Amino acid sequence: MALKIRLQRGGANHNPHYRMVVADEKARRDGRFVENVGTYDPKNKREEKQVLLKLERIDYWLSVGAQPSDTARSLIKRARKSAVAAAPAEAVAAAE
Repeated sequence: MALKIRLQRGGANHNPHYRMVVADEKARRDGRFVENVGTYDPKNKREEKQVLLKLERIDYWLSVGAQPSDTARSLIKRARKSAVAAAPAEAVAAAE
């Protein structure tokens, strides 16, 4: 069973909302999936609320051979970048 990390579309017309899921590559886009690993809301104006991913679970699925789609790969990269940028800010806030 070859696994893919990809987006599953939800929401209304002209108001998309996506879930990032791990699914069998033969499953339909909005069909059966193994695990939900995050959300992507492209219409949300707040950058930190746009991409919410469980990076630990994504790392696990990548380690067992799941292949991300092109869009999923770019969103994972974006989430990692924002997580690294948020870490020093949290450390400063905790020190005060």
